Amino acid sequence: MSTLDLRPLSIGELLDRTFSLYRRNFLLFVGISAIPHLFVLAVKLAQVSVMPVATGPGRFPQASDSLVGSPGISGSFAAYGAIALLGVFVYLGALLFSQGGTVFAVSELYLGRETTIGQSFSRTKGEVGTLFGVLFLNGLVLLISFLLLIIPGIYMMCRLCVAVPAALLENLGPREALERSFALTKDNAGRSFLIYLLYFAILYAAVLLFAVPFGIGIAFSHNDPTMVRTWSALTEVGSFVAEVLIAPILTIAMAIFYFDLRVRKEAFDIQMMMHPLFGGVPAPRNPATLLS
Repeated sequence: MSTLDLRPLSIGELLDRTFSLYRRNFLLFVGISAIPHLFVLAVKLAQVSVMPVATGPGRFPQASDSLVGSPGISGSFAAYGAIALLGVFVYLGALLFSQGGTVFAVSELYLGRETTIGQSFSRTKGEVGTLFGVLFLNGLVLLISFLLLIIPGIYMMCRLCVAVPAALLENLGPREALERSFALTKDNAGRSFLIYLLYFAILYAAVLLFAVPFGIGIAFSHNDPTMVRTWSALTEVGSFVAEVLIAPILTIAMAIFYFDLRVRKEAFDIQMMMHPLFGGVPAPRNPATLLS
């Protein structure tokens, strides 16, 4: 896709371009999503292997059942909790690399350049601190907004949706990235809401297809620890497949949305035509005007 194709897009065109870019570079985006999340899957499967499971009719795990081999219990609460804590950090790392790698890949492809999984991860490696700051600050703002009321939370989520592309492609700090996203999405919250709406609809459909059937199996084998762990492991694998396949859609869409907003508000297409050999993404010529 060449830079000459940069132009204002309707919401239909934006979504069509998202799926087209994903389809044409399917292995690239799935690879960027799958490789980090394989570590998450490994931790979750380890967690399932020590998951406390009731072994007697009508009996459920209790806090006092902390050792493998306790009467009526199979599994260890201590090991389960430790692996769950490890899983939080592993998932955070996977989220940072999958989102960062996808944004960098979209940037290269969207501007007419080739890229690879390794190159995308290599660029993300140097931006992990910035990415963490953006996601942490973004999450904090959304948490406060959702605690106040649901509607303000959804609105802020729609206004801060391009903070990650702004941070990575313009070398902005976390606070500046959120301010940049808030400025770019002015009068465009409705379009980002439609992107989120479609994404969650597709995600839930994928979870129903790949994970829920195995979850039903758990309900019918609650007295058999081996079968409970087997169905639980299959559920985790199904959830992994759903996330790996669907998660790139949102990141790709928001990266394209970021470029579309810059085309609309900053004549980004003209900037790129004037500088076709530019090594990265040009910053706005007058960022201060966006905050007015």
